[in-house]
Amino acid sequence: MNIVVLAGGLSPERDVSLSSGTMACNALLSLGHKAILVDLFFGLPDWDGKTDLFADAKPLQPYRVSEYEPDLPALRRSREAGYNDYIGLNVPELCAKADIVYMGLHGDCGENGELQAFFDAHHICYTGSGPDGCRAAMDKWISKQIFEQNGVLTPKGILLTKTAPYEIDRLPVPCVVKPCNGGSSIGVSVVQRREDLADALALAFSKEPTILVEEYIKGRELSCGILGDRALPPIEIIPLHGFYDYKNKYQAGAAREVTPAEISDASTETIQTIAKRVFDLLGLSVYGRIDFLLTERGEAYCLEANTLPGMTPTSLLPQEAAVIGYSYEQLCDTIVQMSLEK
Repeated sequence: MNIVVLAGGLSPERDVSLSSGTMACNALLSLGHKAILVDLFFGLPDWDGKTDLFADAKPLQPYRVSEYEPDLPALRRSREAGYNDYIGLNVPELCAKADIVYMGLHGDCGENGELQAFFDAHHICYTGSGPDGCRAAMDKWISKQIFEQNGVLTPKGILLTKTAPYEIDRLPVPCVVKPCNGGSSIGVSVVQRREDLADALALAFSKEPTILVEEYIKGRELSCGILGDRALPPIEIIPLHGFYDYKNKYQAGAAREVTPAEISDASTETIQTIAKRVFDLLGLSVYGRIDFLLTERGEAYCLEANTLPGMTPTSLLPQEAAVIGYSYEQLCDTIVQMSLEK
């Protein structure tokens, strides 16, 4: 098949996406597909629309994720022209020529449903969930309302906006402060002291105009992938320092990941059951990953759903899939085949 692996974009998770996309592209090439990596933001300004780019598909060098998130304003300034604010020149035209677009994007430009809606309108086939599910999962406030309305245990939260007044002294501490639509823990703070709250709010607001303040739940960090109708073995994430932030997620050796998680059979079944239920409640399809905190009392708090989980060398979903016998290449191919069937 001719496959466009779409990655990069103008998201704080751009570098993670390029790492995921590069690995997925090489995996698909190794399976005999003609796969090419395309940066959503920069596009293909020199493509004449006629040259068969798939014929020259070649393996790529691995892309290493930096310790720090990318400088998006500098990236925006570096592009002289584009299709619109975030879709580069000739991207839709090339995607239309592919048998399927493998969505290697992370963050708002690939997970908020806008690109999926655009592809649906232009009859372009792509991997993963559709626009409605992506939109519901990306907005942590919307997904939290869905969880609460359907009896899924989740930390209590307060929605704050830059333009609406709020009383900082009435916010709970300890707490977790996070952007409402972000990913990869960018802009997230775990606040244990009230004197640190103002800085945490300022950091989150520097990323987005809408943020969440959630009650702090002490527990083990776990995640459970979904592949089709199957919940994968949960994985436990144990950062060597601090919490599972951007650096700890993507720098090799910064966190210990245990797959399958060393938890009771009852807790495993509970997390898998809730993960599949959340997947269905949000209207997701093909694959995804649901994040949890597991308390000492065995309570599984659902934090959020990821519609395009990372596929980097340190990512969780490939590790979970490996436990049930999927190689990285088989996982990528399964995602493609399931997406064609949906």
